[in-house]
Amino acid sequence: MALAWVLAALGAIALSGLGVLVLLGRRQNDQLEKLLLAADDKLEQLQRQFERFVPADVVERLTNAGDAFAPERRRVTMLFADLRGFTALCDRLDPGVTVGILNDYFRHMTAAITRHHGHVTEFVGDGLLALFGAMEPNPWQARDAVLAALEMRAELARYNATLREKGLPELRFGVGIHGGEVVAGVIGTAGLSKFSVTGDPINVASRVEGLTSKYEVDLLVTEDIRRALDDQFRLRPMQPAMVKGKAEPIQTYFVEGKK
Repeated sequence: MALAWVLAALGAIALSGLGVLVLLGRRQNDQLEKLLLAADDKLEQLQRQFERFVPADVVERLTNAGDAFAPERRRVTMLFADLRGFTALCDRLDPGVTVGILNDYFRHMTAAITRHHGHVTEFVGDGLLALFGAMEPNPWQARDAVLAALEMRAELARYNATLREKGLPELRFGVGIHGGEVVAGVIGTAGLSKFSVTGDPINVASRVEGLTSKYEVDLLVTEDIRRALDDQFRLRPMQPAMVKGKAEPIQTYFVEGKK
């Protein structure tokens, strides 16, 4: 009888201990799940913050491939956009108002570019550079870039209406588009780098954007882009012009719109 009582007591203790272990295991699992959820939230927040400075598709590729983002030569279409007279405008406005106007402008322009398979690789002052076909091959990159520029034109008109309602000055921009073979990849140092392109075509694209002031138009493309487009666009040839870094004048076309 005594032995039975002892065995029963030991069994009860064992079951009690097992219950405690199960309870502890559940608590540890709950804590682990909470830590994992917190880590996921933190990573998501970091990714969102990172995407403020680096295009989302670049972040995704870097996340999936790590450092395996090898530079390569590829055909890319480059779009430069720059505001006209914004520097003088900054001198007349409150700094907070100036930054607010510029940030809203960039938001509208970036949305238009993204909708047409491009991504903004950098902002320089009141200008921006967008790339089409840099992340992956895009046989329609020239058309996408021009469609993006036309939507940027429409977005700017809508944004200017908002600025007028607030009693603020309207904005004007110039856009230059050119394409060619460049080296695309992550450029910079271990401490500071960005995905971008390098090569002569990017210089030409910048010069073409500068010609918009000379011809007093808002959107110019090069002969290279014209050859890659279909007949859905209305193009007006401009006088060939010399640009820095080129021995021969380059032919540009004003994009009036879609037919």
